[in-house]
Amino acid sequence: MEEFTNGKGIYSMKIEKVGVVGCGLMGSGIVEVCARAGYSVTVSEVNQQLLDKGLAAITNSITRAAERGKITDDDKKATLGRIKGTTNLEDFKNCNLVIEAVLEDMARKKDIFRLLDKVCPKTSILATNTSCLAIIEMAMSTQRPDKVLGIHFFNPAPVMKLVEIVKPIAVSQETVSDAKVFAESLGKKVIFAPDSPGFVVNRLLVPFIIDAIRIYEAGTATAEDIDQGMVLGCNHPMGPLALADLVGLDTLVMVGNAMYEEFKEPRFAPTPLLKKMVAAGRLGRKTGRGFYQYS
Repeated sequence: MEEFTNGKGIYSMKIEKVGVVGCGLMGSGIVEVCARAGYSVTVSEVNQQLLDKGLAAITNSITRAAERGKITDDDKKATLGRIKGTTNLEDFKNCNLVIEAVLEDMARKKDIFRLLDKVCPKTSILATNTSCLAIIEMAMSTQRPDKVLGIHFFNPAPVMKLVEIVKPIAVSQETVSDAKVFAESLGKKVIFAPDSPGFVVNRLLVPFIIDAIRIYEAGTATAEDIDQGMVLGCNHPMGPLALADLVGLDTLVMVGNAMYEEFKEPRFAPTPLLKKMVAAGRLGRKTGRGFYQYS
């Protein structure tokens, strides 16, 4: 196997230019992490309005990092200079790695992977940031299933240190190794997970949060007492209901449903209250109201 290095690690292929599909909450964070690590990054959105919103969020986040002394003003300028926005996936034609970070809609993800497969060089790695969907289905919509895998970041991506490398059965070891080197070059710690709903972290976390919602729904305790119990009693940095609001209640429902469909374990199934809150648009921090209210 021929080896390459760009100062960040040893690859079986060069990774210098990164593409990110989707500039929402997760996509914008991934763009920032990659650009701050020195990669040239192209990010896409479905229209100019959403792209401008995502790029503004990235700029604001990088500016705050500079104001807090985490990076220098020169670093800020250099990082922003590495980022390019587009509404055309054809602009990923020179990317060595593309990470899809759109909503958890399998049909949409497959369409994206089919197009990326046509646009990107045959040597490029195609990855998804999905937290619950079957990656092998996305891989088999391409002509390169050996080069498709999951690179799962956690929210907020610039802060959270963990990346799950998710291995569908068709992926090659070279692709997995390159993804690991890439994630570590971003300053992340890597764990490996099978292509199974919830992977490692959400397989443990989602039923924990849903159990907390059941306790709240039954009237056993207030949201504040549940969260304080876990923060002060178990030394968790955040209580489960506050964490649900941060993750997004709609995301929690999607992941819970996917895990329940796969394993049929009742603990994975979203509760009636959780589904009603999502139907009412109370999704947590991103809408200003979930189990708590936010300004």
